[in-house]
Amino acid sequence: MQYYMAPLEGITSYIYRRTYHKYFSKMDKYFTPFLVSPNFNTKEKLDLDPSNNKDMELVPQILSKDADEFVEIAKSVAEYGYKTVNLNLGCPAGTVVSKRRGSGMLFDTEELDKFLYEIFEKCPLSISIKTRIGIKDDYEWDEILEVYSKYAMEELIIHPRFQKEFYGGTPHIDAFIKAKDKLNISLCYNGDINSISNLNALISECPSTDKVMIGRGILKNPGLMSAIRGEKLPDKETIRAFHDELLEQYRERMSGDRPVLYKMIELWLYMQESFTNPERYFKKIKKAKSISEYKDTANAIFNNEEYINRAGNF
Repeated sequence: MQYYMAPLEGITSYIYRRTYHKYFSKMDKYFTPFLVSPNFNTKEKLDLDPSNNKDMELVPQILSKDADEFVEIAKSVAEYGYKTVNLNLGCPAGTVVSKRRGSGMLFDTEELDKFLYEIFEKCPLSISIKTRIGIKDDYEWDEILEVYSKYAMEELIIHPRFQKEFYGGTPHIDAFIKAKDKLNISLCYNGDINSISNLNALISECPSTDKVMIGRGILKNPGLMSAIRGEKLPDKETIRAFHDELLEQYRERMSGDRPVLYKMIELWLYMQESFTNPERYFKKIKKAKSISEYKDTANAIFNNEEYINRAGNF
């Protein structure tokens, strides 16, 4: 089984990826948050820089509805030495979908087919795709699979929810199984793998699953992969060292307290679930006005509360 870390905009930048990679069970593949222009800004250049992603397999992800733009972004990515790019057809956010990007491209399979034809003809790199199963109706998935079957993509990562479902409800594992039956393509499952029991349920329903992408499950519990792989579980001091290094790296890269505090609030939005009495501290973290005030609360968490690896029952 191979395990990938899902890209989450604003969170899984190179700082998070390489710090996770240092302290916890390593993922087989990582993905960048999506790129939308061939003219990379400073943050994107740092994110792509191979020196910031040592000893890990990283795949840059592209969000675009224009074939020529996609190809230009891929060419810019190739200059960093990457061999594969990932097309985002999965983002369900309203601001993205309204522009017919991300999962918004699934509205019109004819246009999707034309787009894919062009990028597979012109792109200098291999292409993988991350997708939803449609907008809202079951019949859509059959039409989308018919389109995907035409292209020699490196792999297809399937989040088996409709765009309208965002991250609610239960993933439609039957849609993933249908793709397994219909496509001669390497497939990766993505969606709600937050525990060993979630993973076992997936494998029970689809025993041929050999690739899984995990996002929020890792953010909630950085020790999840250790539990899944049967490795030694990280202790609270490892979590603390991970947290402290993240904080210091954000402080080095960002100007002023406020941007750093936003980053740490995002971290604890998920990681609080691995500690006892999370609500009490998260409220204080959100109200912190300075790094000093924030550190007082973070230290109280690590000094007074217990880290609980909930890999069995999230």
